[in-house]
Amino acid sequence: MSSPEDRRTADPDSGTRLTAAEIHENLLAPGEQELRRPASALLWSSFASGLVIGFSFLAGGWAAELAGARYGHAAASAVYPLGFMFVIMARSELFTENTLTPVIPFLSSPTRERFMQVLRVWTVLLAGNLAGAVVFALVVAHTPVVKAALRPPLLDLARQATEGSFGETFFLAIFAGWLIALLAWLLASTHATGAQLALIWITTAPISALGFRHSIAGAIEAFYRAAVGDAPWGAMLGDFVAPAVLGNAVGGVVLVALLNHGQVASEERG
Repeated sequence: MSSPEDRRTADPDSGTRLTAAEIHENLLAPGEQELRRPASALLWSSFASGLVIGFSFLAGGWAAELAGARYGHAAASAVYPLGFMFVIMARSELFTENTLTPVIPFLSSPTRERFMQVLRVWTVLLAGNLAGAVVFALVVAHTPVVKAALRPPLLDLARQATEGSFGETFFLAIFAGWLIALLAWLLASTHATGAQLALIWITTAPISALGFRHSIAGAIEAFYRAAVGDAPWGAMLGDFVAPAVLGNAVGGVVLVALLNHGQVASEERG
């Protein structure tokens, strides 16, 4: 029996790219698996992601210090995808990616049981991501892992990434959540490693360049500010992390999961 890939190759009407329905199908099985993964596996994976995503922060501080005041923001934005590349290519778990993958099975068969499974996945992933972010921030703040000359640009970067009111952070986080969930959708369209790395860079560099708010990468910066005494822990949690999480969820679920599932569901009904 021929595989779907063989059938696409043999059928000239299918074109050379996956259709939206085929991408949707590629996400459905992993989404089902995600809903069934043990909490311990989710927690360890998400904790690892919370640690590794911190390299976006370190790389950004290094690039900003190297480039100077005029080009510092552009340089930091260019290397911002580094942590995301580490996380995604290692197949670790970010909360923001999972505003799409486990939501697709729920939208395909919306039951109370699946809704509770989605909430379980989100809760465990968010807890693990934030725990990893706290540990990374504390290590950077209180150990000699970075040179003293790098600490001022790191603090400047952290301030820029976490400033703003609750409402402003929520609004800017919608766009970051949109981009990350879009990344998860795009990654399901290719198996090529080079293409995947390019997609990660294309979709995550704008988060830093345009000042959007990513709840997990930004949590590293927020917790670093708190760890060095530049801001209260409560303010960083309540004024940055909370609205960033909410905004990311709205952006990913509404602007990617619902819209892309909607077009596929509409085609199937038609």
